[in-house]
Amino acid sequence: MSDEAKWYVVHTYSGYENKVASNLEKTVENRQLQDLIFEIRVPTEKVLEVGANGKTKEVERKIFPGYVIVKMILTDESWYAVRNIRGCTGFVGPSSKPIPLTDEEVERLGVETRNVEVSYQVGENVQITDGPLEGFIGMVDEVDFEKNRVRVTVSMFGRETPVDLELDQVEPVE
Repeated sequence: MSDEAKWYVVHTYSGYENKVASNLEKTVENRQLQDLIFEIRVPTEKVLEVGANGKTKEVERKIFPGYVIVKMILTDESWYAVRNIRGCTGFVGPSSKPIPLTDEEVERLGVETRNVEVSYQVGENVQITDGPLEGFIGMVDEVDFEKNRVRVTVSMFGRETPVDLELDQVEPVE
């Protein structure tokens, strides 16, 4: 058993995601499991929906219906607490043995955001340190901290080409 908290996926009855999440939060509070179970999330996204009368409205939709994501340290006690919530059918993994999400999966799902410190700004020259354009030098056009993206214009084959990269794929040129 690891003493480091990891993200696990819990399977629920469809439509019970929010109920399972709130019941689990109450259980964590009642049993003082805050040192084992840290976060409970139902991944959602905001979507514009067009109604029958042609009006659009913003609706929050579950990204993974039937699943709740829990950040916890896996012990017998935390496993039991999660597993015995009404509406929970078990953990995702072979023969209900919980398998944590990998760092790449957590990042792709947008469950946890990494804060990347950048020492460059719009208009500065940077060198690309990762990816197919590694070694190229370009100028920063745009920095988007929310999406963890930077747009850099590089000169390729005599043309200025905009390239979208992650914030940590570039570093300032000295």
